Amino acid sequence: MKSPLSQLVVVSVMCAVTLIGYGLWYSVVSSKSAKVAELQNSITAKTETVNRIAATRATLASIASDEAVVQGYFVPEASVVAFIDSLQSHGRALGATVSVLSVSTVGTAVAPSLALSLTVSGTFDAMMRTIGSIEHSPYALSVSLLDIVQDGKGSWHASLKLLVGSRAANTP
Repeated sequence: MKSPLSQLVVVSVMCAVTLIGYGLWYSVVSSKSAKVAELQNSITAKTETVNRIAATRATLASIASDEAVVQGYFVPEASVVAFIDSLQSHGRALGATVSVLSVSTVGTAVAPSLALSLTVSGTFDAMMRTIGSIEHSPYALSVSLLDIVQDGKGSWHASLKLLVGSRAANTP
């Protein structure tokens, strides 16, 4: 038989080896758990980013038609002549003569505008209807100066300065 002291030493060594093995195993599992938690946080963050991107794309798609409507209120740089022709045709349709004295660009590259100087001639009724038609046209415009003068019996003359919202040619 073995002595109790030798049995105690063997059991103590076995306990020590078991505790050391448990400690090493615990540290390995702990480090792997930390890495898994870090990966889970990364996955969660990227999933949230993907969801935000999808929501943003859906929102942009839903407002694209609204943007097209809003852009319709601005005169494209390439269509300035067509805009001037439409002003003159409105005047002719209402019995007045619209003449464009000057056109210039104002504003910034982000918010460009056109400054137009016009004259409207004709009867008082035709002139005022033409001015009203221009002022209430479907464009982002404002009348900055209006001067009305009676030229002769039944003939009126108005000078207008307009500020019309514009957009670059490459803007949809």
